[in-house]
Amino acid sequence: MEEPFIKNKQTKKVEELHWECQKWKSHLQFIEDEIVFIDRLLNSYIFQPNTPNLFERLQGYLERLKKVKSNKKIVRNLISQHENDLGGMIECTTDRCDMEFYQKHNKLKAEVVDRMENFMALKSEVFNYAGGILKKRKPE
Repeated sequence: MEEPFIKNKQTKKVEELHWECQKWKSHLQFIEDEIVFIDRLLNSYIFQPNTPNLFERLQGYLERLKKVKSNKKIVRNLISQHENDLGGMIECTTDRCDMEFYQKHNKLKAEVVDRMENFMALKSEVFNYAGGILKKRKPE
């Protein structure tokens, strides 16, 4: 009678980890949309042309944005691989086996959070910089 309970308990654990992976993927998709916007913003002609070091600053942001895109892709692949591996957790019958999955999950979580925080810092920096040098509308 113990066997169905263990399987059900394991299934619940897997579902919880899978749900967290889904949330990460959702956040990464939202970040993808923001990356597109920031890329368009940085490549637009809406900034005051006489701003010192404008070109260099925008190029620096574009390079960092490119790195964010690359890192996001890597993390997305790691999440997909992790989700595939979660199926093996159902077969776990020992606490040690469970612990290995949780350790891998927590390591990936730290990676995801780090990547998201890096993007948020870049986004904030770009918006703060861009907000101060946008062209003013001509008075009517």
